[in-house]
Amino acid sequence: MNPRLNQLQPYPFQKLRELFAGVTPDPALAAINLSIGEPKHATPAFIREALTANLQGLASYPSTQGSDDLRAAIADWCRMRYGSELDPASQILPVNGSREALFAFAQAVIDPTRHVKRVVSPNPFYQIYEGAALLAGAKPYFLNTLPDNGFHMDFGAVPEDLWADTHLLYVCSPGNPTGKVMALDEWKTVFELADRHGFAIAADECYSEIYFDEATPPLGALTAARQLGRGLERLVVFNSLSKRSNVPGLRSGFVAGDAELIRQFLLYRTYHGSAMNPAVQAASSAAWRDEAHVRENRRQYREKFAAVMPVLGGVLDFSAPDAAFYLWAKVPGGDDARYARELYRQCHVTVLPGSFLAREARGVNPGHGFIRIALVDALEPTLQAARRIADFGTGPA
Repeated sequence: MNPRLNQLQPYPFQKLRELFAGVTPDPALAAINLSIGEPKHATPAFIREALTANLQGLASYPSTQGSDDLRAAIADWCRMRYGSELDPASQILPVNGSREALFAFAQAVIDPTRHVKRVVSPNPFYQIYEGAALLAGAKPYFLNTLPDNGFHMDFGAVPEDLWADTHLLYVCSPGNPTGKVMALDEWKTVFELADRHGFAIAADECYSEIYFDEATPPLGALTAARQLGRGLERLVVFNSLSKRSNVPGLRSGFVAGDAELIRQFLLYRTYHGSAMNPAVQAASSAAWRDEAHVRENRRQYREKFAAVMPVLGGVLDFSAPDAAFYLWAKVPGGDDARYARELYRQCHVTVLPGSFLAREARGVNPGHGFIRIALVDALEPTLQAARRIADFGTGPA
């Protein structure tokens, strides 16, 4: 077996199962799970219909590059959303969800011939970043996002010689779990660092379409590059239909950006065997071409945030996120794992301890003392969970 597998830590939800082992929640209360970022809103009917109407495509091997129609639909969406003119033939590649692509991209861009290989990542973070780095033979360097720095990545805190050994930078905006959106000056810093040191930027934007103000969508990397008057050198953006269109089981997303990186990533994926199902491609094209269902999706999240935050404000310390569907809340007493376990025991509500989403870096686990609450369920169960948390009060004695 690959010895690098031994470096991988259990996934956060495995840790959660272990934390809850032997705990029996109150059987009189219905279970409400707010721990995982899995949308529970209904999948739009037109997406399901497009999927089933194109099953004849199963009789043929699909192209790894995806259909012309799907790449055109994605290019049109990027033009509408980001104001970016992308070549569908060379700057867009459909992928089977952003998760597999974020992992595979590291395997393609990290140079195994270099003795020192670093990957810079936010902390807390989506655990795929760490696993991808380790299995590509690189060592992660974590940038703590804390209340003291407004939950931003402090790129100036990275030693200059470490940037010289960096092959890949992961950024997540809107952030998981904090919901923080990167500003234009942060993108300027990232682009300048990548130009100076030659590393690739993997911009994870899978939460980009969950936001509060219809007139002010979160700034994306493609828009930032355009506003700064630069090309897309060293930049690849990852996005997905999972959150935007409530189709996590469809496993459909795209990567877009630097044509040369896309060319080489396509070569890698041709061998990797990761072509998208033709019926999924047809359903994806339909989803990217419709915004009405996305606006309705945002309306439901706005409604939940408006209902839940006043209920939780008296017992948990949090601020409204810039975007995404998480509340990143500081718990009374500071022990996030104990708080989550006792909340499950007493209230049958599941949240994710923040320390499970982070690693200790420079003496600090930036997730310690926080919980991630995913407002993914329907309004009524989500509000019921908030009321139970409010009744739970300051938590375990």
